[in-house]
Amino acid sequence: MQFKGYRRPDGKVGIRNHVLVLPSVVCANRAARGISQAVAGTTWVEHQHGCTQLGADAELTARVLVAHGTHPNVAGVIVVGLGCETIRAQDIAAEIKKQCPYKNVATVIIQDEGGSVKAIAAGAGFARKFVGEASAMEREWIDAAELILGTECGGSDACSGISANPALGVTSDLLIDAGGSVILAETTEIIGAEHLIAARAVNPQVARKCFDVINACEASANKMGVDMRGGQPTPGNIAGGLSSIEEKSLGCIYKAGSRPLQDVIDYAAPVTQKGLVWMDTPGQDIEQLTGMVAGGCHLVVFTTGRGTCCGSPIAPTIKVSTNTALFEKMNDNIDINAGTVITGEENVEQVGSRIFAEMLEVASGKLAKAEILGFNDFAIRRIGPTM
Repeated sequence: MQFKGYRRPDGKVGIRNHVLVLPSVVCANRAARGISQAVAGTTWVEHQHGCTQLGADAELTARVLVAHGTHPNVAGVIVVGLGCETIRAQDIAAEIKKQCPYKNVATVIIQDEGGSVKAIAAGAGFARKFVGEASAMEREWIDAAELILGTECGGSDACSGISANPALGVTSDLLIDAGGSVILAETTEIIGAEHLIAARAVNPQVARKCFDVINACEASANKMGVDMRGGQPTPGNIAGGLSSIEEKSLGCIYKAGSRPLQDVIDYAAPVTQKGLVWMDTPGQDIEQLTGMVAGGCHLVVFTTGRGTCCGSPIAPTIKVSTNTALFEKMNDNIDINAGTVITGEENVEQVGSRIFAEMLEVASGKLAKAEILGFNDFAIRRIGPTM
């Protein structure tokens, strides 16, 4: 099984050829957006981070920003800074260039340029050059074993664990059997089902990690003195027919298919192993999406029963509805209908194979609906307070 992608000089594979405009700090968001809107063929992110962060929090923000710049779906990067922030644009750009010396990287500092209007003009000049060079690159046939798939469910309902999530599990197994990698995430939505995932761990150490991340998640909520059930399941999940976090979790883990669990890794850590990997992320959709992409996933399959619109700025995000009514209602946003399992028109294996085929088409250049509509959602997990 193959797809048509971009082979980078370091051997890594991309399925998109984006020129990314990347603000190092919240104060540069508007300028980054202005640069991207001035030049077709670019994408950008916006975030609330980059200044007055300390320690592990600042390190995580910098790591996620760098990981998006070095991502193989990105051909060129313009890092935009204000000029007085904690996480400096110059440092982010230098680290991206260090890791990917073949990649076009530029820096624009708003204060040095003399304001946002001049900064946008300078950034647009870099963007025009980078897009021109990226557009000349050609796709080639690449084995599916090179793909890293991120799995996600959001706005789950009573059908999630019956149709879309098991079907995505079939897709996960197909990719793993082809030699690829799959990320299971959403730690808060695995609570109550962690023993089932741990039972599939390749060794006792990995199994222990499954329980450790769940215990840490619950301890964090207890430390705040709150009941986790105030956010999991969400009001929308309850309205959709889910009764408890355990029921939600039992449906969630179906996305991971049936293959062995190779490892449990930290938020936004790079995926370096083949097979199934659990990334310790929040259940919040955009923070999870951003973490998986920072970890290297090429594309995401996102199942939903209540409806969702979000998408990564650099990784295609394929939406799968758990029921036909949602597919018809939100057809502008949903790519695939798994509600055919509920109506009996298809079985789980058939829908899973259909998702896999769509994944290869999207990897080869077909645009997911989130891309067509221009969604570029981005949010980094927070560890500590802003000082």
